[in-house]
Amino acid sequence: MALTLWRDARLVTLAGDTGWGLIEHGALLADGDTIAWAGPEAELPAGLAPEAEHRLGGALVTPGLIDGHTHLVYGGDRAREFELRLQGASYEDIARAGGGIRSTVAATRAADEAALFAAALPRARALAADGVTTLEIKSGYGLALEAEARCLRVARRLGAETGLTVKKTFLGLHALPPEYEGRADDYVTAAIGWLPALHAQGLVDAVDAFCETIAFTPAQVERFFTAARTLGLPVKLHAEQLSDQGGAALAARHGALSCDHLEWLSPAGVRAMAAAGSVAMLLPGAFYCLRETKLPPLAGLREAGVPVALATDHNPGTSPILSPTLVMNQACTLFRMTPEEALRGFTVNAARALGLADRGRLEAGQRADLAVWDLGHPAELAYWMGRAPCRGTVVGGIAR
Repeated sequence: MALTLWRDARLVTLAGDTGWGLIEHGALLADGDTIAWAGPEAELPAGLAPEAEHRLGGALVTPGLIDGHTHLVYGGDRAREFELRLQGASYEDIARAGGGIRSTVAATRAADEAALFAAALPRARALAADGVTTLEIKSGYGLALEAEARCLRVARRLGAETGLTVKKTFLGLHALPPEYEGRADDYVTAAIGWLPALHAQGLVDAVDAFCETIAFTPAQVERFFTAARTLGLPVKLHAEQLSDQGGAALAARHGALSCDHLEWLSPAGVRAMAAAGSVAMLLPGAFYCLRETKLPPLAGLREAGVPVALATDHNPGTSPILSPTLVMNQACTLFRMTPEEALRGFTVNAARALGLADRGRLEAGQRADLAVWDLGHPAELAYWMGRAPCRGTVVGGIAR
């Protein structure tokens, strides 16, 4: 494999469970797509003969960011609904008029694969320009077998086109499609029936659902998760966003990788997640856009030792955000996370939320995914807004 050396860098290794792991005058050596060595430049191993060497002029280097919860593939947008909400329309008013998730479903179903890809590619590139090297993309706006498969194929193609690692999640239980109005159990049965075919095509890395009064019941999610686990697929859950449905504890019983949103998470839910090793994926973008006031129980999660991840939750309705650094700022400002917790939320803990043990830190044996920043200190990642400080990324040892 080819040896590549980056030197004259300020490395934010995130080694250990706490602290930045900051190395002021650092260097990093990659052997192909894997970090072979990282440490003070003065301690570089002797006799190196790298094929390529890059001097970074004191730039800050962090692990590549991991956006572990997005809905990046969809048709249309919901900018008009944003305007209507500001004029006083409720979510229910908009939904009754054909808006909400169902409007995105209609637009997504009407778009062919080429159109969905053309719309999603600039979104993926925007995330990459803000330091992202690994990305999760959910389906959930097709809500029919071929439409869901089309979205998942686009997600896979986005990875091939951009070089990003893309993990594909089948969000089969996102909303009830109009043709199943009043027949939610029948729709759950249909979605379960699609799972083997989607899995056989290599389109599903994990399964997700929305457990909420306006979406699917715990019993319906239980059926869906049982089918997924039978196929060996990991699960995650949109849980406790608007009310406490006991979804986090349900997901934890199935060994969920993560439970996401969690504003209404109960102490019992925290304990269940801690026992199962599930990650708490907080989504301050949706909290901000919906003007929510119920804060997730960050202190309880900290006390229980539940890892806390962050994500953009990019979607057309409730979080049209394409900047992890903005979300870091929101997490610190709205949820009172520390800047270090925010960065770990987009690296170490986001990797855990996707079941990936090979990235998130700058250490030997980890994947050579890096983000290079024109910043003086890692706390600035959560401080600046609108600055676009990412100089570039390295994905699997290859500069992007």
